[in-house]
Amino acid sequence: MAKVKMATKKEIEAIKAIFLREYPDSVTELEYNNLYELLISVMLSAQCTDKRVNIITPALFKKYPSPIELANAELNDVKALIKTCSFFNNKASNLLKMARSVIENYEGEIPLEQKELVKLAGVGQKTANVVMIEYAGANLMAVDTHVFRVAHRLGLSKATTATATEAELTKKFKDNLHLLHQAMVLFGRYKCKALKPECEGCFMEEHCKSKERFKV
Repeated sequence: MAKVKMATKKEIEAIKAIFLREYPDSVTELEYNNLYELLISVMLSAQCTDKRVNIITPALFKKYPSPIELANAELNDVKALIKTCSFFNNKASNLLKMARSVIENYEGEIPLEQKELVKLAGVGQKTANVVMIEYAGANLMAVDTHVFRVAHRLGLSKATTATATEAELTKKFKDNLHLLHQAMVLFGRYKCKALKPECEGCFMEEHCKSKERFKV
């Protein structure tokens, strides 16, 4: 297998500028009204589409409008509401544990700090970063499957894990990470797709290190 050429410093700046131009006000496609709803939506979105999460959450939020109600919920009731979500058994359990921890340790308020968010059940670094990016505009990078794919196709990273890819992107982009994260998500979701990327006329064609693989 041929080695993927890495982007130069000049290319990295060009890629960064293009993403910021094409997605100047990019935000999550998850639908929420407050920090509590955002956190739950992001937790549910792991290995599940935003579209599916947005179908699930209205009934969930109506029945459990705050951590207090969720903390006192029956596990089977929560499972029934999110059963069309991937890994719903584990996610339901984590939602209850998360809510109970928020009540016990944070006076019922979702903590808006990365180091505190990751202490909650079901909240890893990626989830915490996404919440901080979306709700606080934090200068953080989060790597999901779309960001990972785009980063490697553009020669921005050769890391084999999401965490290592996050570190590389953070080091190379430095600032505007909240906008760049969401830009890469949207680009990967709708254009630079896993199986049939829309290469023709792509605004990143000049910087793509993988375009030869998709030529017919």
